Amino acid sequence: MEHTLKITNVLADPTRYYIYQYIVNNHGDVTVQQIADSFSIHPNVARLHLSKLEDIDMLTSEARKTGKGGRPSRLYRLSDKVIQLHFPYRDYQLLSRIAIQTMMTLGEQGKQALYDTGKVFGEELVNQQLAMSLNSVDSLSFAEKVGMLKNAAAIAGFSPEIQASEEENNIHFRIFNCPFKEVTAVEPSIICSMHNSFLKGMFEALFTNVHIVELENMMSDCSTCSYQASVLT
Repeated sequence: MEHTLKITNVLADPTRYYIYQYIVNNHGDVTVQQIADSFSIHPNVARLHLSKLEDIDMLTSEARKTGKGGRPSRLYRLSDKVIQLHFPYRDYQLLSRIAIQTMMTLGEQGKQALYDTGKVFGEELVNQQLAMSLNSVDSLSFAEKVGMLKNAAAIAGFSPEIQASEEENNIHFRIFNCPFKEVTAVEPSIICSMHNSFLKGMFEALFTNVHIVELENMMSDCSTCSYQASVLT
């Protein structure tokens, strides 16, 4: 309970919360000076905010020599630790592991059911975005579809980065956060397959003739999960 109260106290400060969001969207290391410049605050204040976020395990840091002599620069990045607040206590990771391992007892039928369900949930996520926009998928331009895909991926917690070329009907899709990471470590091939079907459902809700190729996978010690998608509008 004391740690929970510490977390809520640290995140109650708006500047500190926005600094954390900035680091989430930065997809890489940040320095004290970078935070100070981005938020127009003194470096000592930026260092205090970063230290408090590190104290509750939301960030981690390391000293790195600059090659110019003098004091090493401290770099901050997102921690791999999962921070969850539930009142009263809930353990959804345990529930998901139980559900997935139960599905695996069904053999190939269980794997196929998990794949099919992942695809349905991906489609539903995008369809919810379409319903809120009050637009039909046929009325959207290529750029609007890519924007909707990015919004849906952000809602799913993927922390996405997308580069798209309408001329080549090509989308490079990178994921910096895997919301299934802790469960994936237990059943990597099964969860990654379900995750890929989830993405396929998202893409197929917006585009036709979708072909997705996985380029990188976090479970193979890559920094991101990366995909190349060929699509038709």
